[in-house]
Amino acid sequence: MFRQLTPVVRALLYANVIVFLLMYLTGDRLVIDYALWPWHGDVRYGSPAFEPWQLISYSFLHEGFWHLFGNMFALYMFGPDSEVLLGARRFTIYYFACVLGAGISQLLVTQYLYPGPYPTLGASGGIFGILLLYGLAFPHRKLLLLFPPIPMPAWLFVTLYGLLELGLGVSGAAPSVAHFAHLGGMATGYVLILLWRARSRGRSYY
Repeated sequence: MFRQLTPVVRALLYANVIVFLLMYLTGDRLVIDYALWPWHGDVRYGSPAFEPWQLISYSFLHEGFWHLFGNMFALYMFGPDSEVLLGARRFTIYYFACVLGAGISQLLVTQYLYPGPYPTLGASGGIFGILLLYGLAFPHRKLLLLFPPIPMPAWLFVTLYGLLELGLGVSGAAPSVAHFAHLGGMATGYVLILLWRARSRGRSYY
């Protein structure tokens, strides 16, 4: 029933939960300093300024319990197999590259499409990168959805989820969700996978 955790996945789970608890002890301090704030943010107008470290630190912050639970459950479900496939070192690079790509995508969107003094936080960029990797590596594994409760191959689940995020992002529906950050995480992961495939020259899956 319980999946065996791999080292990097375990470390990420612990780190995210610990930071979530610290957020309750420190109030808004962590969000002000470590959430991802828009490039055009300015403390003079009520928005903290962007800092480079926020492109990684934002991924350890979550808005509430269900935000944390959703991301950590997906990490728990899809992370271990992905880490075994890539190895701990490459999986770590992959995860944080997706986080970085998601953050940059979100900054570009907030700069040109939806400007506003709102922070981005959450591990979803890295999680969506893992989902893409899982769908490519194990396309025919069956996933049982909760809503609706029907089995679906991994490749179809990832494809539909990506299309849903694109549709929601373009339409502006659910504006409180960073849809383009999710897509940026997937896109970054795909580019990295293509680079690794080209370098491996058929010696392995990647």
